[in-house]
Amino acid sequence: MAFSKLLDVNTQLTFYGAYHSNSTNVMIHMICVPILLWSGQVMGASLLPVPSIIPNIHYSINEYLVFDLNAPAIHAGLYLVYYLFLEPFAALLYVPQLALSVLTATAFSQGHGHVTQAVIIHAICWVAQFLGHGLAEGRAPALLDNLIGAVVLAPFFVHLEILFMLGYRPDMHKRINNEIGKEITRIRKAEGSKARVNAKKQ
Repeated sequence: MAFSKLLDVNTQLTFYGAYHSNSTNVMIHMICVPILLWSGQVMGASLLPVPSIIPNIHYSINEYLVFDLNAPAIHAGLYLVYYLFLEPFAALLYVPQLALSVLTATAFSQGHGHVTQAVIIHAICWVAQFLGHGLAEGRAPALLDNLIGAVVLAPFFVHLEILFMLGYRPDMHKRINNEIGKEITRIRKAEGSKARVNAKKQ
């Protein structure tokens, strides 16, 4: 994929939306993706070392909100920069949620046994999402075709789905839904052609 396409919100949301068109599967992702992000941040805060060149910054608001300049904070910052390129205003609206996720995950990671709990929660959410794809969507998840794109886009896609439900940029929502419909049709035709070729070989 060309670099310019990586920064094109229509292209990226069309790719992701083509794998998430079933309402049940979308709802599962709206619940699980934020939890996956949070539980991943809990694990990252405890298990991923921070390079020595990164300054040691720590600020505790209270026992439930803690900021460390750690792997989850850097990860969140990079995600936010990418989202700002895709859809700036929506990205700014996402800042409070992302900040709350990082702060609470860092605080939670410092408790005894909490990382193990995060691993269990993380695994359950992945299973739920795979079931959503297999039973509701009826096709493999996007990460099997584009791992980086799927993982990076998931939190922002869920955020935009909520914004669209609240009336955010209806013209954009309509345009992307139209492109998603076209992409699903293209994918199904390609899958049908592949199936026919395989059948002939047997």
